[in-house]
Amino acid sequence: MAERLATPGDLGRRITRRRETLGLNREELANRAGINASYLAYVEQRAAAPAIETIERLASALDTSTAELLGATVDQPPGQGRAALHPELESLDAKECLRLISPGGIGRLAFDDLEGPTILPVNYVLHEGCVIFRTAFGGPFDANLNTGLKGVEFKIAFEIDRIDDANREGWSVLIRGGVHHVSTAEEQAAVIALSVQPWAGGDRELYVKITPTDITGRRIRHTP
Repeated sequence: MAERLATPGDLGRRITRRRETLGLNREELANRAGINASYLAYVEQRAAAPAIETIERLASALDTSTAELLGATVDQPPGQGRAALHPELESLDAKECLRLISPGGIGRLAFDDLEGPTILPVNYVLHEGCVIFRTAFGGPFDANLNTGLKGVEFKIAFEIDRIDDANREGWSVLIRGGVHHVSTAEEQAAVIALSVQPWAGGDRELYVKITPTDITGRRIRHTP
């Protein structure tokens, strides 16, 4: 009898995310893995517990590992594996950087506070070339990012990246520029409509906007 998993966890979500990253539809992935497309839809949408052989076939078809699909690496920092044999580091222009970060997600805000250099993650969206995120009044992004002078913005760095452990590839984008609290009625109406949702939850009604003055990026690829 085939070994089965007792606790599937977020297997379906991980399969879907990886499939979409590769630009595959369900039928294409099902054909690659040699499984029924209807069953793949069930695995992605329900708390299914497929046989370990099925997960191995899906992992191979998705160019990843079974451990990655099963969430075994979820608490580990990315980039645990060795570098690829023939890595290539390329610079990205601003247009490509904006394309990569346009879906939104999580980025890291770097700034100086009273204790020194600080880096904190935030959920963000990209709107008209600017980065928008939400925070709490009185929090670290409130007083620390406010110069108190009209027209004078605090300068920060904002970094977003994507690490593909399975393929030993990835990219990173660095944005530097001014940051200010969204305070005018016109700006507030525009950013509220963006529906940026902080994972941290709680009362986070202070909207913050980063206007880039410099956008750079790098990508690591490898050739067989």
